[in-house]
Amino acid sequence: MSELSSLEAAAWSELRTIFDPEIPVNIADLGLIYGCEVAPLADGEYRVSIRMTLTAPGCSMADVLKSEVERKLRALSGVLEVGVEVVFDPPWTPGRMSEAAKLELGLDMHSTPDTPLPILKPER
Repeated sequence: MSELSSLEAAAWSELRTIFDPEIPVNIADLGLIYGCEVAPLADGEYRVSIRMTLTAPGCSMADVLKSEVERKLRALSGVLEVGVEVVFDPPWTPGRMSEAAKLELGLDMHSTPDTPLPILKPER
């Protein structure tokens, strides 16, 4: 495995240690990470670029999640720079979650990829 591939695998492992504070599933398995690229810099160091989204555009935890991604990836050996871009196109849907995440949340494994999460209304 090349150094680039090893570092990308390490980055994905770190991303799986970051949990959405409102959902008990890590951001990688939630499908919030749209891209993870590792590029060499001078002197044998690397830049990790992350393209990610949130479950909703108005998510109050956006800055917290972005900062945690930056902090954890910057701590990886050989990483000098980390860039995190938060995007909303394409919008996140439950279909982006891994099967493990769907099981953890008790969602139907056979729902269509673009089915929105159910909105529960309190009984009156």
